[in-house]
Amino acid sequence: MAWATAKHILVDSEAKCNELKTEIENGTSFDDMAKAHSNCPSGAKGGDLGKFGPGQMVPEFDKAIFSGDVGVVYGPVQTQFGYHLIEITGRG
Repeated sequence: MAWATAKHILVDSEAKCNELKTEIENGTSFDDMAKAHSNCPSGAKGGDLGKFGPGQMVPEFDKAIFSGDVGVVYGPVQTQFGYHLIEITGRG
């Protein structure tokens, strides 16, 4: 069965998501940004969502995780929860 591991940062606005993405692209740690800004409880763990399979996340999130390249920060990805930055950390 296919699986992936990923980290994410959840915020309320697309503008905030883009701002955080720029900071990460300029060298700020994804984990530190997740701890400081994410609205998801996973933020305390640097945004780590652990290991999961296709269909376990909402469709927009799932599509990004299972079609994107590992090690790249994607986003903003909008879901019913808000706007996400997603870093795919592994897939198999």
